[in-house]
Amino acid sequence: MLERRITEPDADAVAAFYGTRTGAIARRILLTRLSRAWPQLNGLRLLGFGFTTPYLDAFGAERAIAAGTAAMGAPCWPAQHCASLQCEEDALPFSDALFDRVLIVHGLERAEALRPLLRQLWRVLAPEGRLLLVAPNRASLWAQVETTPFGQGRPFSRRELDRILREAMFEPQAWQRALYVPPFATQLLARDGRGWEKAGALLFPALAGLHVVEAKKSIYGMTPLAADNAVAVPVLSPETTALSRRSRPAP
Repeated sequence: MLERRITEPDADAVAAFYGTRTGAIARRILLTRLSRAWPQLNGLRLLGFGFTTPYLDAFGAERAIAAGTAAMGAPCWPAQHCASLQCEEDALPFSDALFDRVLIVHGLERAEALRPLLRQLWRVLAPEGRLLLVAPNRASLWAQVETTPFGQGRPFSRRELDRILREAMFEPQAWQRALYVPPFATQLLARDGRGWEKAGALLFPALAGLHVVEAKKSIYGMTPLAADNAVAVPVLSPETTALSRRSRPAP
């Protein structure tokens, strides 16, 4: 069996992709799916994990934070009421239940370990919170072309994503497919790719480039998070800028 080569593009490389014709079309198509799931998030706090800056502004959240991994880096994002940071995927620097919504794009497929990441996202999500996950489809052409961010890392099948989310105490609620356009710029993509999306959804729905799944946080069968090394957690509130601290319990 051939071993799949996995590379880790930094934030600048992913941003450069979105500056291309193919990237612009991919963003436009994906934004349509994301907006269908979350039309507006007025008054809510939103965390974007991975590389989400091309998408966060569309939701109109009260507060939005773009978090990138150490390998990906923190993209520059000067939008008002927003911030970006770099963090470890198994130790997110946020207090419990801080966010109402979590968006993951270019994140899950590059995670060093899926369970620790998803458990951290579960921790920082409010009890009634929702997660919206975008992940490459294993059966698609996009997953095989490493010249785009969607072709780098680990692709998933729907069944696999469903299992991973449920094991991390998220309950999938709605599934969408996106990105039937080919992952390269040609004259066929000269417009906006909507023809490809309509034809693909009708003729070969299982070959979409991306899974888009919304899941809710489950509090049933809850088990405490493992207390590893102490993690500094910023408390985001108008009254204080102090740090709370979770420490290893005494033996």
